[in-house]
Parts: sequence; structure tokens; C-alpha cells
Amino acid sequence: MLAGASHIKIHGQEVPVRAEVINLGMLSAHVDADEMIAWLRNFHQAPRLTFITHGEPAASDALRHRIKEELGWECRVPAYRDKVELN
Repeated sequence: MLAGASHIKIHGQEVPVRAEVINLGMLSAHVDADEMIAWLRNFHQAPRLTFITHGEPAASDALRHRIKEELGWECRVPAYRDKVELN
């Protein structure tokens, strides 16, 4: 998609790409927990709720604990198909 694909295959079906896809070069999908905590410390205001949605369950839960302990933020690791009302 980043290369400009007009269609992608999902579960064997061609699906049109109707999104603008932008690469933020200054961010990496391969950040470690220390880098993530350092980045979060730069927020001027804590979010009301932070969701951890990437990584293996044990690593996600460990990061959730760190965010809660070190930053004092409310943080969750949602389960598959969890629904949360944001208001």
C-alpha cells in the first residue's frame, strides 16, 4: 500500500485501497519499551486512556504495567473484538 497499490488481497479477495497511506519516517514499528516510554514522556498532557495494541500478549501487558507505574496513565491491552466507547 505504501508503494501505491490500488488493490490489496484480503482473505483471497481483491479489495480497493481507498485510503491515503503516508509513511512517517521518524517513527518505527520496531521500538523497544524504553524508547516507547521516552517518547510518551514528551506528551504535554496524558491521554484519558492508552491502548496497547501491538506485540505479544506478555510484552503488551508488561508495557501496560510500565506505563501505569512510570507515567501514572490509565492503560489497557484490549482483547480480540473488545469494544470501547470513546467520548
